[in-house]
Amino acid sequence: MQSPPTIRLYWEDDHCFETEARVVDTQDCAIAFDRTCFYPGGGGQPSDMGTVTLSGAVLEIASARADVDEVVWHVVNGPLSSGIVGQTAKLSVDRERREALARQHTVLHVLNTIALRDYAAWITGVQIGVDYSRIDFKWDGYKPAVCGELENKVNDVLRGNHLLKSYYLPEDEFRKRKDLLRTLEVKPPVIAGRVRVVEIVGFDAQACGGTHASSTGELGRFSIFRTENKGKINKRLYIRLETV
Repeated sequence: MQSPPTIRLYWEDDHCFETEARVVDTQDCAIAFDRTCFYPGGGGQPSDMGTVTLSGAVLEIASARADVDEVVWHVVNGPLSSGIVGQTAKLSVDRERREALARQHTVLHVLNTIALRDYAAWITGVQIGVDYSRIDFKWDGYKPAVCGELENKVNDVLRGNHLLKSYYLPEDEFRKRKDLLRTLEVKPPVIAGRVRVVEIVGFDAQACGGTHASSTGELGRFSIFRTENKGKINKRLYIRLETV
């Protein structure tokens, strides 16, 4: 029997790090629960890591992934018994890692908005990391001097301490909102006929299914520490955040 889509608690609360959940299925070294606080990866953001406490044992969750039916699978080390189906478990996300990835993800929202608004640059790729991230743009007319401009503009937004919030739009309404897109080719997921929107209040809103900080004031100081050419008009920027 096909398991129902997993309830994703982080969509309602980016700071949901623990929950009790019921095992609904197993698959080799992966477990599916009725609900989860684990982000399964996507949009350049890696999946969460952490632990699951089950039948008195604590198992490491090395990664998570969502299948085509929107069931989130939690990958552990070692085979599992089908006898655990129906049992209650405690899921715990690696909080420090999640928060670091969320901060990196949030500052990329600020950067990509400024890049599109002021320089007509569209995202072509993203890889988010704990210590630094990289983002690729289709950027006609790019010049190295723009990096200093970007740093100043992004840090101005961060100092503004804008709050973040998320909400959902029906798919039909979302299709009319081209302003919510930041990529030319990859479209955000539509789940149950809705698209999740993340808004930096007073600055920007865009479609996104990942996790984020509570405000831009939590992020620190933004900098671009390296650039690469990835084709005639494709540029890769490496970015990081420093505590201030």
